[in-house]
Amino acid sequence: MKMTTLVLIITAVLAALIGGLFYAYSCSVVLGLGKLSDTEYLKAMQNINREILNPVFFMSFMGTVVLLPLSTFLLRGQQPVFIFLLLATLAYLIGVFGVTVAGNVPMNDTLDKFDISGSTAEAIRQMRENFENRWNFLNNIRTVFSVITILFVVCACVWNKEL
Repeated sequence: MKMTTLVLIITAVLAALIGGLFYAYSCSVVLGLGKLSDTEYLKAMQNINREILNPVFFMSFMGTVVLLPLSTFLLRGQQPVFIFLLLATLAYLIGVFGVTVAGNVPMNDTLDKFDISGSTAEAIRQMRENFENRWNFLNNIRTVFSVITILFVVCACVWNKEL
């Protein structure tokens, strides 16, 4: 097996893992969290946002950031594989990584600094109101762009003559 093929397979797996994470949030986790009281919801999201910052998550999330452009570069001479990988890279970097860094992470940081135990019920309600729907919307964008990324990577795999 060629190195380019191995890189492409690992890229596909990492992209699928991240897509599955965001998909699971969109179709189950946020629905369950939505049933919690304001205080329970904010505490749960604070804990989730802290716990997701772990090596396994970073390996798949950042690994995809690195391996998609690398795969695109390595397969630049193969058409249409190169185009599929270029589109996958753009979808991921803009719609997944970009939305996460510019949208979800700042919201998570704001929530992390919020003192739930020292806040009034109104402040807690307001924090949830400012956070929940926007965060979920951004996560849905990440989910859609993750699926688009996966579809383009799968197309690249199908068209790759080395597989």
